[in-house]
Amino acid sequence: MTNSTEFFVSPREQSKVKTAILTKYFGAWSKIMIPRSKSGRVAYIDLFSGPGKFETGEHSTPLIILEKCISNDDLRKSVVTIFNDADPKLTKDLEQNIQDLPNIDTLAYKPQVWNLVVGDEIAKLFSKNSLIPTLAFIDPWGYKGLTTNLVNALIKDFGSDCVFFFNYNRINMGLTNALVKDHMDALFGVERAEKMRTKVKSLSPEERELYIVNELAETLSDNGSNYVLPFRFLDEQKHKTSHYLIFVSKHVLGYSIMKDIMANESTLKNDGVASFSYIPVKHIERHRNVQLSLLSQYERPLDSLGRDLLSVFAGQTLTVEEIYQKHHVGTPFVKANYKEALRRLEEENKISADPPAEKRRPRKGVRTLADNVKITFPK
Repeated sequence: MTNSTEFFVSPREQSKVKTAILTKYFGAWSKIMIPRSKSGRVAYIDLFSGPGKFETGEHSTPLIILEKCISNDDLRKSVVTIFNDADPKLTKDLEQNIQDLPNIDTLAYKPQVWNLVVGDEIAKLFSKNSLIPTLAFIDPWGYKGLTTNLVNALIKDFGSDCVFFFNYNRINMGLTNALVKDHMDALFGVERAEKMRTKVKSLSPEERELYIVNELAETLSDNGSNYVLPFRFLDEQKHKTSHYLIFVSKHVLGYSIMKDIMANESTLKNDGVASFSYIPVKHIERHRNVQLSLLSQYERPLDSLGRDLLSVFAGQTLTVEEIYQKHHVGTPFVKANYKEALRRLEEENKISADPPAEKRRPRKGVRTLADNVKITFPK
């Protein structure tokens, strides 16, 4: 039995979390993009789709997305779906499973099922053609087919975002394996990959992980023009990282929405700040007091956030929304974290708010802090 067929015996917890993150983002993204699409259409593309369900009968991502489209009038009329898998048996099973879905014929656009190997040719196909707003999902078994060129081709057009499952263990081992040098070069770029091969030799396992994920984020950010957000999965059997779910977008709104979703799906929070990690139940106690970090700056609780805001915005008056928008990129903090940090600063008389706390209505014993409240930071 191959790895791919073993995977579809029954869903693991990390698969459920991954699917939850993806489908929640699809719902939020499509609601925003359908009215903004010139053609009135948006697309969902899954390049490693599998058969659509597990042997236990539970549906996997392709069928869950289609069911979401069937049940919503706007999605039913507007979403174009493309599912691909290199295994012809899996695509045949997927076609049958799609056909078996109740009311599948009510979709305005019949789901397309492709049987292609994901590589340079499919990257060129998406690169050459203009795409309608597209959400693409890439979930390879290892790293074959996962390239920077493919991700860039999928997000190059208006409203297009990409989510992919990044197998950290396989890529960590592959980075210094000469047999898969071409795959690593295609993912990180030749120059960066060569530098990484030298650098990782001197790093501890923890430093190596942080370094590799940082380098991947830098590669995908395209000198800061793209927003990149990773979510970490701990291995269900071992006490170490297995995968990352990586989100890439050209627009800060998509980044903000996905950050909220990933934060809510995080297993642990420290001082209200999400770990951006899924940790299986049996490992939670070992991490209870540890704030897991994705990128090197993801280590600050809310008191540190407050101190940073006092420094960054010294002498300025801004709304809560403006503070959040100007500061949150590249941090693990969601808007609720900013509001709590600002409330603490206000209680300590380190900032002033307009309207002040006594004129704002309380909710569950806490004074609300609306997006339009003006905050003045001392010089």
